[in-house]
Amino acid sequence: MTAKQLHKSAFVLDSHCDAPLRLLRNGADFGVRCQEGHYDFIRMKEGGVDASFFAVYTSNALAPDEATRVALQLIARINDAVWKNRDKAALATSVREGRELKEQGLCAVYMGMENGAPIQKDLSLLRLFYKMGIRYITLTHTGNNEICDSSGQTTKRWGGVSPFGKNVIAEMNRLGMIIDVSHISDDSFYDVLKYSKAPVVATHSCCRALASHPRNLTDQMIKDLAAAGGVLQINFYPPFLSDEYAEKFWPLCDAFDSAQDYMRAHPRSKEAVAAFKKAEKEMFALKRPSYKLLVDHIDHAVSLVGAKHVGLGTDYDGIETAPVGLEDVSRMELITRELVARGYSEDDIRGILGENFLRVFSEVENLSYR
Repeated sequence: MTAKQLHKSAFVLDSHCDAPLRLLRNGADFGVRCQEGHYDFIRMKEGGVDASFFAVYTSNALAPDEATRVALQLIARINDAVWKNRDKAALATSVREGRELKEQGLCAVYMGMENGAPIQKDLSLLRLFYKMGIRYITLTHTGNNEICDSSGQTTKRWGGVSPFGKNVIAEMNRLGMIIDVSHISDDSFYDVLKYSKAPVVATHSCCRALASHPRNLTDQMIKDLAAAGGVLQINFYPPFLSDEYAEKFWPLCDAFDSAQDYMRAHPRSKEAVAAFKKAEKEMFALKRPSYKLLVDHIDHAVSLVGAKHVGLGTDYDGIETAPVGLEDVSRMELITRELVARGYSEDDIRGILGENFLRVFSEVENLSYR
């Protein structure tokens, strides 16, 4: 079987993309091939991606009520985008539904919540979001919240998971909702493994041994995640793949973010637009790591825990740049080609492309007692 045939026959799943942000910010139409961003249903199909978890992302900077409102808006926009393009995609809430949609030739759109802030301190809101279709929650983002501490904060609030967070974990287990440990602190990670009765996932993280960013997992964390039955879904963000790139990238990214914020606040200012274009050009001029480095992270994780505990979580549309060769979701087959070239078996490749995540998803579903 060729790499192309293998990729087409496999169930290819992206466990995290931030495409919904574009729906909210500029009303992007995912039914056409977009000129901006990394995602739309056309490119998703071209890349052979059968299912994607669309992130319902809220910033830790938002007040609780505002976070809940933004989450509801994002869920509404995702529903609208799928309904508008119902000849191309459909919402899915279970492993079975995802497989059925592949058989029908439709892209399966799952929803995951990035940052548990929208549930505030109310488990009834957690249950409501589950009923709306949310099937995993990344417990926090770059800041500490009511559930747990973040890897993005040097000062910790709870020293791991909060008392309320323990209740959230128990209720997510009961509902059959996947717990995502990406973005959370190391102490929070180990608390999740301690308190969760179901296996958990890191939906978009890399290997800290290869790139030292605290968003990535240490070798021991990867081993412990796998021992608990979980999966590490490798992130495509270049500064999480390479320390050398990250050292040069972060100052350029900060300048880009500042220029972008100023331009959005002053959209008619020629000066603001010019400053943004300059910052954008400088950031994109930086030489990006190859897609082969991403596969090096897959290799490293596999060397630690085997191929059954590794997958893909692109973080597309939540990242400014992507590896050379993986400029958008239409290029995903390139990973399959590289895995074949490196001697991975067909079964291992199918697992990495999606079956490993679906296995955890199924176990979480089966352990629930709704």
